[in-house]
Amino acid sequence: MSSATPTPTRVRRLPVVGALRLGRPSDVWFKPAFSVIAAVAPPSLLLWTLGRLDLAVYTMAGSLCALYAHNRPYAARAKVLAGVVLGMLGGLAVALVSASLTRNAVILVTVGALLAALQKVVCDVTRVGPPAHVILTFVSSASLFVPQTLGQVPGHLALAAAAGVWAWLVGMAPAPFRPHGPERRASARALNATAAYAEAAGTGDGASGARSAAYAAVHAAWQTLLAAGNRPSATRRALERLVVRAEVALAAPDDADPARLRAWARAVRGTGRVPRTADPRGDDPRTAPPSDDDLSTDARRGERDELLGVAAERATTPRPLGNRLGPLAPTAVRTALGCALAGYASLALGADRPYWALVTAASLYQANITLTWSRGVQRVVGNLAGVLLFAAITPVAQLGPLALLLCILACNFGAEALIGRNYWLGSVCVTPLALLVTELPGYQPTGDLVTGRVVDTLVGALVGFAAAVAVTNRRAGRRVERSLAAVDRAREHAARLVAAPATTVTDLETARRALAGAVVDLRATADAAAGEWWQRALPQERVVLAEQAAHRTLAATVRRQGLLPDPGTSTHTEDASP
Repeated sequence: MSSATPTPTRVRRLPVVGALRLGRPSDVWFKPAFSVIAAVAPPSLLLWTLGRLDLAVYTMAGSLCALYAHNRPYAARAKVLAGVVLGMLGGLAVALVSASLTRNAVILVTVGALLAALQKVVCDVTRVGPPAHVILTFVSSASLFVPQTLGQVPGHLALAAAAGVWAWLVGMAPAPFRPHGPERRASARALNATAAYAEAAGTGDGASGARSAAYAAVHAAWQTLLAAGNRPSATRRALERLVVRAEVALAAPDDADPARLRAWARAVRGTGRVPRTADPRGDDPRTAPPSDDDLSTDARRGERDELLGVAAERATTPRPLGNRLGPLAPTAVRTALGCALAGYASLALGADRPYWALVTAASLYQANITLTWSRGVQRVVGNLAGVLLFAAITPVAQLGPLALLLCILACNFGAEALIGRNYWLGSVCVTPLALLVTELPGYQPTGDLVTGRVVDTLVGALVGFAAAVAVTNRRAGRRVERSLAAVDRAREHAARLVAAPATTVTDLETARRALAGAVVDLRATADAAAGEWWQRALPQERVVLAEQAAHRTLAATVRRQGLLPDPGTSTHTEDASP
């Protein structure tokens, strides 16, 4: 059992200025930015040539699916993108059918709020990642207030489905050229973050923040590598060894070589062969290929154990979906309640299309109150600046359908290029984009659009955050502690079985699966508890250290069982080229 003392409960301060601080641009900002242009432009231009640009609101729903899964290995990306397209079509179908059956705004807002809660929970439990449920909620909520008949629904869904298939192809297009690109990028981030921590630890400046960032980057790298599939290639094995080297540097930053870590990161980001480190099995130095490595025998043994443990976790079936839904109940209630109340409040103020208040509320809800508050500040600031930008570009957009389409494409690009620096900066482009899309069926008075958007933004943010405060998830911190304790218990139980000479294969198998499942649950719990307003502080370092220890115990169980070969002894012959 863990001997760590419980972390005291504290009240988190809700930031304002910090929420608006710009970060460094994403190292792959251009990927979603160019992908969304490639996904939106062809269907929209085709409709423009046919004189039916009014139908672009439906093709754009499918095209926006190209924003997803850029951090996933391509095998996993194919499944995630397919799921996103199907989820988008499902939400759109419900919205269009509802719009065709009733024009009662209260009923439509209720349907939109329930859809938003469902989309939020599904995206969280499946860990789809940014932009998560927000795009899906925007599509379904806006469609609820588009005049529709039942006879039109199949054709509109077909347009969205065709654009969704095209978005899937756009998302998968880089695979033949850089089949391990996402894994390489995640590993490079882990190496660079660890190098930054080693440098900060040497000077004492900002070491705590650098350490947290390094642990988070290493954790993300393992998630990406584990998502690559059950048959890792030689390239992925090499990347796993480099991530283990990052973990070694995290454990002993004074002995780390930041220059070497950064050199490995530069090489990994390129298109050449992944740098070879010494085989953790302990190659004979007289016959082993040259490597950029100087680890001791004990360190190599530890690396070997962790790699074998990672392989064991990869081979373990994930825990049932239902086991991951419990912690998300407060988020689901927050989303449904906040979106419904925001929509009703907008209606009470005289709005005829209150979907923007609903979408604003839905966009706020993060894993905890602190992040929800920050997102609210960012959303309000970004939207208010965005309506000013919309007012400035409207005269250009109203020059004709092609000008309108080009403005929409420019806003799409700007939103994805800037949102990585801060959500509010991306919202400056998202707001005019959403307003321009409403003009595809026909131009509307600019003043009315601007006024309505400002009111709905403020209503959605205020009511949405009030709902989040009313439904506080105070058990989030305790869930992390319980998950850590569960991993400790499972690890100690597995270790005792490994040490006992009379342990049966069945007992070892049960213990191995229990430990791997506990590690997976710990990750999910830690992600969901990263900063609730009233909660215990998240012990991020303990989470990563618990994972490391669990991986090595998993290695001992599979070695005792003889279930898995050592990573590197597989007969899989794929070379280490990109």
